[in-house]
Amino acid sequence: MKRLLKNLLAAMAVVAASHAVNAADDPIKIGILLSTTGVVGFIGDPEQKAVELYVKKINDGGGVLGRKVELVSYDDASEPARSSSLTKRLIESDRVDLIIGGTITPSAMAMIPLVERAEIPYISVGGGLPIVDPVKKWVFKTPHTDRQVAQRILQDMKAKGYTKIGLLSETAGFGQSGRKEILENAASYGITVVADEKYGPKDTDITPQLTTIKNAPGVEALLIFCGAGTSPAMAVKNKARLDIKLPLYLPHAVVNQEFLNLTGSASEGARMPTAGFVVPDGVAADDPQKPVIDGFYAGYKEMYKETPSPFAGNSYDAIVIAVDAIRRAGSTDKAKVRQAIEETRKLPGLNGVFTMSATDHLGLALTSLRMHVVKHGKFVPEN
Repeated sequence: MKRLLKNLLAAMAVVAASHAVNAADDPIKIGILLSTTGVVGFIGDPEQKAVELYVKKINDGGGVLGRKVELVSYDDASEPARSSSLTKRLIESDRVDLIIGGTITPSAMAMIPLVERAEIPYISVGGGLPIVDPVKKWVFKTPHTDRQVAQRILQDMKAKGYTKIGLLSETAGFGQSGRKEILENAASYGITVVADEKYGPKDTDITPQLTTIKNAPGVEALLIFCGAGTSPAMAVKNKARLDIKLPLYLPHAVVNQEFLNLTGSASEGARMPTAGFVVPDGVAADDPQKPVIDGFYAGYKEMYKETPSPFAGNSYDAIVIAVDAIRRAGSTDKAKVRQAIEETRKLPGLNGVFTMSATDHLGLALTSLRMHVVKHGKFVPEN
């Protein structure tokens, strides 16, 4: 009997050891849910490529904790309604260790209840402030918020001496959250919104709203607060058609080659804040972000034979943060990884240097947004 028990325990030990070895050999599974096709496919596609680029680099170097990283990727086709079911699949069927995604704010917001309930770390690449404000235990993000973008624009307007502005905001998620931030913060910068107009992302004519702003008493500058897509370009071209000479501001969502191609000379002189990596030649050699920026551009061009979109930086930062956290956690235990993300300190990325905390699940300072101006069909850093 004793011999039988001894043999049984020995067999169990062998099975346990075998399972431990198999677990150590299992890949680290990271779920990726982006909008790689559809209306904002031009954002999601480079985001997907950026993640694949970094994961290849990591796997070529031996992986993380001695394990390869496996991406489980889905495309919500720019339809936020699909995000919930795909997030559920990543959690319940694919059993991923961490999730990255939510190309646009509505998609990210649809994912949040599921990741919070499942208690799985989620790093969003959506821009909206509500993603991380109020702070949600399992949710983090990498792009600057609409509040930061609004504050940086207002800061620049104040420096230029503008005190009365016209505001034209898109009725979609980022446009409306940005409008809210402008209206709530303008007074603290000594600025008054003398005209507050809106337009829909599918509108084909915005001249009535722009005419109202043009005729507003004392208006000194125009801010078009919008998300990504083709509608901002239409608004800018409508402004040019009406021969409105007001200085023009836009958010960082328009800083991409597609916007310049669509607007042509109509966007000349437009000002917008964005991360410094968007114009890599403008980043100083001693900047802590410089090695990350140069490595990203060189790797992306080598792998895809094209220049990356600025939106690729959001997902690249997300995978950098994820891998860094897994390494520091020493495992893929979800609670430990979540804690490690929250304890990220002075980690150089593309959007800035990340330092997170229990009260800040973004970790980017306002100074990481640098003002750029469109000159001769290019985005040029100004400060």
